[in-house]
Amino acid sequence: MAINLGGVTLGVGIILLFVMRWVMKEKKRLSALVPFILALLYGMLAALAALGSVSALGGITWIALWAGNVAGYATLVWGIGGNAPDVTRAQQLVLTDGGYVIVFLLTLVLLGLLKWGPKQSKSKILLGCLAGILIALSGNVAGLAAVPLGSGANLAGLGFTEAFG
Repeated sequence: MAINLGGVTLGVGIILLFVMRWVMKEKKRLSALVPFILALLYGMLAALAALGSVSALGGITWIALWAGNVAGYATLVWGIGGNAPDVTRAQQLVLTDGGYVIVFLLTLVLLGLLKWGPKQSKSKILLGCLAGILIALSGNVAGLAAVPLGSGANLAGLGFTEAFG
């Protein structure tokens, strides 16, 4: 699936709002920003791992990307009067089997945090994931950040498969 400029703008807007909240409401405490940043990175990794695959995570990621694209497009085109061209990066990073293992383990951690974590971090986690999904496939700097993230997951997965495989 392609990402349009409206979807990327929505993802960056979510990041901007959480940075504003962090500065104004949370008094720049690093611990308050950690759940959002980790969820943002997870969302980017989930988009790399699952988009285009027939899987539960692929379906959820596709729905989130579609909804963000529609909302961003509507805002830029109908709300502001601009345009929302396709900004998808040409090459997608392919995860190895070990990389998929890491995505699965991180998904379990994320679900555990949503179930048993502090109540105030649930919105940070969900919106962080959405922002990560929306910016991961873009061709700009945010999209380029997904390359080392995916490579890191592949490397960690290699270590996992060597230890247990």
